[in-house]
Amino acid sequence: MDTADRSRTAIALFSGGLDSILACRLMMAQGITVKAVRFVTPFFGYDLLAQEEDYRREVAAEFGIDVQLRDLSGKYLPMLRDPAHGYGKNFNPCVDCKILIVSEARLMMEELGASFMISGEVLGQRPMSQRRDTLRVIEKASGCEGILLRPLSALNLPETIPEQEGVVDRGRLLAFSGRTRQPQIALTASFQIDDFPTPAGGCMLTDPNRAARVRRFYEENETVAPADLLLLMIGRQFGLPDGGWLVLGRDENENKSLTGLLRRGDIFLWCEESWPGPSAVLRRSEGQRDLEAAAGLIKRYSKKGEGRKRALVCWQKVGDEKQAELQVEPLADQDFQNWQF
Repeated sequence: MDTADRSRTAIALFSGGLDSILACRLMMAQGITVKAVRFVTPFFGYDLLAQEEDYRREVAAEFGIDVQLRDLSGKYLPMLRDPAHGYGKNFNPCVDCKILIVSEARLMMEELGASFMISGEVLGQRPMSQRRDTLRVIEKASGCEGILLRPLSALNLPETIPEQEGVVDRGRLLAFSGRTRQPQIALTASFQIDDFPTPAGGCMLTDPNRAARVRRFYEENETVAPADLLLLMIGRQFGLPDGGWLVLGRDENENKSLTGLLRRGDIFLWCEESWPGPSAVLRRSEGQRDLEAAAGLIKRYSKKGEGRKRALVCWQKVGDEKQAELQVEPLADQDFQNWQF
């Protein structure tokens, strides 16, 4: 790639939300080549890894944006244990998360032939990571001073190098600020964007219940793997008496999801076909007592009625062809009130 092409190529920090879509389109309208990157972890966007090609086609078709995925888990999970700038209201390390994402994008600039990067951040939109002082901290800590352009709020912020050099026309950038989305929604008409994402929770670590689970898991485990965190995000969670970790599906969709999260050594449990009930994953346990407790919990959360006492709970260890059955009583609520987390 020659110098002229490189100067007019930008990496976009792409979240999939409306702000990042508009930031990309604003730059593309100025003739900038935009190469979008969506970073994912078990807490945001991880499911897209299994369907990356479909996702890329969908974003290109709907918004005209070339996007790729990068798994950030290997660096994100250690950072989460002790973020330099602390946590938000829950277990969300928003400032350190953004520093890590921007740092990783900077490392990709040579690979993608880019001279600067853009993001959809809006000044004052988020209380922790989008304050004026915090935006400056992110630039400095990531080594991206002068090359991180925020097109939606650029007129409220100092000029970046691509603006100073005339690569980007500052006069065509915007001055959005605050939490309102009305300016963004009005802007969609300019780009003929009819179907755009609605605001969502985004990172699961901002959810109080999920954040509490993750915090506890980090406190109790020296090593944390993506496979554990994905399992931690769904279902009813129980710590069993002999050290086992049990996850019960709460509905049909979660029951199906559990089958995709199994790994070798797990025990998968389900009610016999004649009696509806939850599926479950038992991890980190070899004890018979935990296995029986797991079956009792499945009975507790299965369809009510006298018949459930006669129904069998089936189980199989992942990696073993052998299936077995258990006949246990449903556990009473007082028996497991201290197990759930």
